[in-house]
Amino acid sequence: MTPQKLLTIIVLVAILGFGYYSMTAAPVLSDHDYTYQGGIEWHEDPDEAMALAEEEEKPVLVYYWTTWCTYCQDYENDHYRDDAVQSELDEYVLLAVNLDNPGPGSELVSDHGASYPPQHVIMTHDGETISELGGYVEKDRFLSELERGHTTETDQ
Repeated sequence: MTPQKLLTIIVLVAILGFGYYSMTAAPVLSDHDYTYQGGIEWHEDPDEAMALAEEEEKPVLVYYWTTWCTYCQDYENDHYRDDAVQSELDEYVLLAVNLDNPGPGSELVSDHGASYPPQHVIMTHDGETISELGGYVEKDRFLSELERGHTTETDQ
């Protein structure tokens, strides 16, 4: 075997080895381990969330997200960890729907036309839409919509 062929084989093995390592060493993100939900407990079953909202007469905040969404990560870092936002979120029943695998949330995804993350929909405990926020919005606007949403619910 010539040195040139040996060098070619070594380079090819190194490239394949590096490719294999990079694919297997990366962490696998799943909706149960890494949800971009700011350490806040969110319901994943719409029926359960709506029943709780009816019982507590609270509005529902539906959060459509994915594990690969960089704006969802921004919501976790900049919005959900903020004390004022968390205080407003206490006024809601929280429902998170992973757009990559909506499961029981499929009907809501269709009803709200949620085709990209992040999206937030504020609903009354009866299921009527109060407000929709598509894409990333600044914290002040997000906070304002949260305040308006739970105020609208209590006025009804």
